[in-house]
Amino acid sequence: MKYRIYIDEVGNPDLDSSENPNHQFLSLTGVIIELEYAAKTLHPQMEALKQRYFNVHPDEPIIFHRKEMVNYKPPFEALADNTVREAFDNDLLRLMREWHYTVISVCMDKKKHKETYTVWRFDPYHYCLAVLLERFMFFLKRKSACGDAMAESRGGKEDRRLKDSFERLWQNGTDYVAPDEFQKYLTSKQLKVKTKANNIAGLQLCDLIAHSSRNEILREQGIPTARVLPFGEKVINILQDKYDREGQRCFGKKFI
Repeated sequence: MKYRIYIDEVGNPDLDSSENPNHQFLSLTGVIIELEYAAKTLHPQMEALKQRYFNVHPDEPIIFHRKEMVNYKPPFEALADNTVREAFDNDLLRLMREWHYTVISVCMDKKKHKETYTVWRFDPYHYCLAVLLERFMFFLKRKSACGDAMAESRGGKEDRRLKDSFERLWQNGTDYVAPDEFQKYLTSKQLKVKTKANNIAGLQLCDLIAHSSRNEILREQGIPTARVLPFGEKVINILQDKYDREGQRCFGKKFI
């Protein structure tokens, strides 16, 4: 079986912005999905949900994006109607509960990292990605499977940074995963990067849960966060059954 981890970031990876409380934390969330399941179940069911509630045309696919949906921005104006929004939320939450996927989230306190390592520091994105991919390796090893990784495009320089960081991990490994382990379980040394326009269901699902997962981790650390909306609380509840686990051990959440 082949799995793909779809990656979304919440926050600013710039270490110099860590003194600003609004930019102190960076999180990477990965949603692991078996590729055949993504094609035959996740994507068609997500498209059917869009068709049910929004004005969808194949030439202009609708892309789920949490920020636009929360603010009822086009093409999600229909969600401004309380009755429509309640029905849509119920259907989406039901699917998020039923879909087969595994979640790993890594959240970094950039301010603490900057204060701890005054001379030499990790790039925040690379550090988070290393921890995320280590756990993805452990997942693949337990499944005796292989996989690859995909992230949403952020633009020219940002995309290059993402790809370079991924390739360094594939070539050099980490303190906990040797290079040959990465090369054994990852089918490509290149991170796949796709834009929103590609209508990738796995990236959209990751976008819908990443913010809630980050807020949950911060709350567990006793760190004040912005108010979590009722929908976000329901997502957090669903995630308890989606985080990567082995027995009583949870590998799906990490604060660094």
